Amino acid sequence: MGESQFHGTTILGMVKDGRAVIGGDGQVTFGQNTVMKHTARKVRRLYHGAILAGFAGAVADALTLFERFEGKLEEHHGNLSRAAVALSREWRTDRMLGKLEALLIVADKSDLFILSGTGEVIEPDDQIAAVGSGGSYALAAARAFASLENPPAIDDVVRRALDIAADICIYTNHHLTIETLE
Repeated sequence: MGESQFHGTTILGMVKDGRAVIGGDGQVTFGQNTVMKHTARKVRRLYHGAILAGFAGAVADALTLFERFEGKLEEHHGNLSRAAVALSREWRTDRMLGKLEALLIVADKSDLFILSGTGEVIEPDDQIAAVGSGGSYALAAARAFASLENPPAIDDVVRRALDIAADICIYTNHHLTIETLE
């Protein structure tokens, strides 16, 4: 991403036992050294509250991708996997989408997908996914918490893992938005 791009965030999602949680921080960074906003909301409920989505990447690109995915959800009556595949197909045929520098994590109570910047639909093996500049930190922390003998509830795992990422990643802050489907 170029110096003139707004970017920087961490989004983390988990699905377990009929529950889904996606959380993200609120920081928007301009270039590599200026925080422009601390309280952005990058995690939202879609399709009558039945789907969660969080986005990372260049802000304008992420919002474009988010809106396109929302449209696919409507077309496919809230079927998460069909909407994700439909968006991937559109991504591969639409020149504008092919240039977007953004990622989405989307989830319902049983499925979790990463919609990648190359038009891929990725379903993580362990139902835990993270994207953004602090994504690897949050993912490592979430996997560590989830592997405990008596792991915390997944909303607590997401909150703790995002806090750890915010302590490490300069493009991630502690202003968290966490949405849960039960």
